[in-house]
Amino acid sequence: MKRVFILIVLSFLLLLTACSESDKVSGNDKASDTLKIGALFPLTGNLALLGEESYRGVELAIEQINKKGGVAGGKKIELVKGDAPDADAAQSEANRLINRENVQTIVGSYSSGIAHAASEMTERNGVLFWEYGAVADSITERGYKYVLRTNPPASYLSKTHIDFIKNYVAENIGKDLGNLKVAIAHEDSSYGTTIADEAVKLAKKEGIKIVSTQPYAAASNDLSSVVLNIKKSKPDVLIVVSYLNDAILFHRQCKELGLDVPVVIGSGGGHDMAGFIEGVGDIGDGIFNVAFPQYEINHEYTPGIEEFIELYKAKYGEGPRSGHSLVHYMGTNVLLDLIDEVGEINPDKLRDVANDYKIEPGKTVTGWGIQFDPETGQNLLSRPYVHQWVDGKLYAVWPESVSVREPIIK
Repeated sequence: MKRVFILIVLSFLLLLTACSESDKVSGNDKASDTLKIGALFPLTGNLALLGEESYRGVELAIEQINKKGGVAGGKKIELVKGDAPDADAAQSEANRLINRENVQTIVGSYSSGIAHAASEMTERNGVLFWEYGAVADSITERGYKYVLRTNPPASYLSKTHIDFIKNYVAENIGKDLGNLKVAIAHEDSSYGTTIADEAVKLAKKEGIKIVSTQPYAAASNDLSSVVLNIKKSKPDVLIVVSYLNDAILFHRQCKELGLDVPVVIGSGGGHDMAGFIEGVGDIGDGIFNVAFPQYEINHEYTPGIEEFIELYKAKYGEGPRSGHSLVHYMGTNVLLDLIDEVGEINPDKLRDVANDYKIEPGKTVTGWGIQFDPETGQNLLSRPYVHQWVDGKLYAVWPESVSVREPIIK
């Protein structure tokens, strides 16, 4: 009889343990009534400036929802942070978040290299990976089941470059498309290379001449050869794809070496940041930037943006440094909406609900709509906008739906 009693007790304990493990696997902690989300960003190293700025957007969305009572009937969100300065760290940190912290969804990551590495780990483990900022098209072109991306990929940025040149720039500098000369300078990681390659393809389709394409390493401390090669080609339009430090160096050396191009168009990255205009001063005045939405934008088309700016200032004691925090805030709110609907963090259920989740453009804080491609997980309604640096501020200038002033062509 005693042996039977012991067996019953042991069976009961095993049942409790199994239930506990089940809660961990699902990312749900019923004892504390919290749901865990992993956050993977480059918080140290060369990418830390925009990595931290991106993380801030996630952090603000989580804090705001928790203050409002949480999701799914009162469950609070616990954000578990991982630092991934490079691809190797991304894999190891994703592994830690999955197998030690028991998260079932990870958000990130700003960097395409980090997103690639982390999403390989999440896919193998059946964990949902949400990308809010990395732009390499290949992130959502690998046939992965557990990847969703809310931001536009590089090909969308390239298309906006070419559409703006075709539909606005050519006419305003008095050139036919066939006579327009475009040069491209780009850092040589997947970010810069993807945007540059796609821009070349799209330009060719439109009959626009690419007269020079100059790749370089973002860590370079001298870009004079890049600048001089572009100068020889005498372009009418220059597309530049850079991070912050190389963007500052490039434009300073353009000034020093006498490269003066009528229209210069950045591609997000360093050209987004307040630190860019601080670093180049008057040199930056008039530079365009195809990028995620920034803050001098039509607020009727980006409802909630004023509240976001106030939340940011209240927490960090300064205004947002880039639109990266805004798009990560928006992406996190989409995830939180879906968790609230599902009631738990279950990768398969969240992916299924995401496929039916729709928001029209002009109804979110970024102005983007939401419609996920069920095959790739890419948001089909995200769009880059054209901005321009004028008197130290970055204004949305194209298309009309987001613009707050007309583009200025020298």
